[in-house]
Amino acid sequence: MAATLGPSGWWQRWRRRLSAWNGSRMLLLLLLLGSGQGPRQVGAGQTFEYLKREHSLSKPYQGVGTGSSSLWNLMGNAMVMTQYIRLTPDMQSKQGALWNRVPCFLRDWELQVHFRIHGQGKKNLHGDGLAIWYTKDRMQPGPVFGNMDKFVGLGVFVDTYPNEEKQQERVFPYISAMVNNGSLSYDHERDGRPTELGGCTAIVRNLHYDTFLVIRYVKRHLTIMMDIDGKHEWRDCIEVPGVRLPRGYYFGTSSITGDLSDNHDVISLKLFELTVERTPEEEKLHRDVFLPSVDNMKLPEVTAPLPPLSGLALFLIVFFSLVFSVFAIVIGIILYNKWQEQSRKRFY
Repeated sequence: MAATLGPSGWWQRWRRRLSAWNGSRMLLLLLLLGSGQGPRQVGAGQTFEYLKREHSLSKPYQGVGTGSSSLWNLMGNAMVMTQYIRLTPDMQSKQGALWNRVPCFLRDWELQVHFRIHGQGKKNLHGDGLAIWYTKDRMQPGPVFGNMDKFVGLGVFVDTYPNEEKQQERVFPYISAMVNNGSLSYDHERDGRPTELGGCTAIVRNLHYDTFLVIRYVKRHLTIMMDIDGKHEWRDCIEVPGVRLPRGYYFGTSSITGDLSDNHDVISLKLFELTVERTPEEEKLHRDVFLPSVDNMKLPEVTAPLPPLSGLALFLIVFFSLVFSVFAIVIGIILYNKWQEQSRKRFY
């Protein structure tokens, strides 16, 4: 049941909040992790959000480590500092990641990311950026901002370096999103443009105020907003209807540097469960899916690999192959003998 707060209490409990409901948007600011866990009403129509601690992370970063008892695991060059978790330092050829160990089975959710990207590099001499993930697999290092290629799930990229030399209409840093069913490769040479759902310019490097990104998934509607101007206001970046994401995937964030580098820091990750009303028709339409997809966007089908044969199955195949071979040889010998007999009769 939602708690009832007065105007002053409401503002003290909340820094910023934003809700898209019935076409209207309201300011939504980050909930302090140490505050109560009870539901908070976000908008009209019985819409509530709950902070999910098992999927959230903030200072002093308890539960972060490499052990099996940690809620969050570090990978590669990522390290815990007092004020942030550094995915990669401002050094060449580094990569690091932070992954939640608990799969998320929420139907509607919102992830608020507090991050910072900074370094010594001047204009276009820094890279490569960071990514936020909701994927089937975790802790899989690779070339896509420190994560595996051909991932299954959702990737949101904060790309700080333009690889495509001929592009001029796009200003970097740039935020984009991609949904993958495991069949698509991220095209680095073209900055992911062939597979992106949308994007926007986001000047996020070397700022002296907090930078935030929010990923909201409600009723198969994906919305990505940012607060990067120091005004405590969300700005729209990406909005895509008809996004179908399975439940039971993992949240994570990763980064990579190459010849160019930057510090990529994560200050907090806060996941909220959003409870919204659905009509009976929406309940039928919003059934669980088993593979990510986007309406009106055809993804190549993934051919599942054949399961390995068991020892018994392999023995039977070899056995019957030998029996068939012996049978074929015997039949061949009989036919050959008959042919020879007929040949001899023909000469006599």
